[in-house]
Amino acid sequence: MKRIFVTGIGTGVGKTLVSAIITEALEADYWKPIQTGASEGTDSDTVRKLLTNKKSVIHPEAYCLQKPVSPHEAAQNEGMEIKVSNIIPPSAVNTLVIEGAGGLLVPLNSTETILNLIKYLDAEVILVVRHYLGSINHTLLSGSAIKASGVKTAGMIYSGRANKASEDAIGGFLDYDVLGHIDEHSDFTPALVSQYAKKLKPALLSKLINR
Repeated sequence: MKRIFVTGIGTGVGKTLVSAIITEALEADYWKPIQTGASEGTDSDTVRKLLTNKKSVIHPEAYCLQKPVSPHEAAQNEGMEIKVSNIIPPSAVNTLVIEGAGGLLVPLNSTETILNLIKYLDAEVILVVRHYLGSINHTLLSGSAIKASGVKTAGMIYSGRANKASEDAIGGFLDYDVLGHIDEHSDFTPALVSQYAKKLKPALLSKLINR
């Protein structure tokens, strides 16, 4: 079973949408190991509403925490501690798309971060990048952390409005394949997700499945 971990350069960059598109494109399973802010809805529910294929399975979270804060704080708020070693991956026949929480170095407890979780799950990373003031720095820092960890990276997906100057600058430092661009939209529907899934499928198959 192939494991793909979708992480971002920060919070709110489009990880859930990208996860839905990849899941639809590959007819994969989806799993959000650590959900915070569940009181405001879950990413699993969002992905479930955006998929149209009949093969994908949405697996339950290992930790589903109510407060919309960093995982370590959300867990403390509920009198528990997140431990990577306690997170058991679901049994899946299909490729498994795993969505992270925030960025790579978001703390899960006093010693472990999302990056530790990625290594533990032996997953291959897709980095989601969105342009804003400071995003080049955040992207290069994320790339440096991934490289230092030894985690395998399939490439990156840009989310939101294009910025050629920023993308050229990032490309000069990070030797990552760009797997696709997701444009800015006021709303995303299952039909739009399906459209992007078809568009990104060849690159995803080439980089993740058929090599």
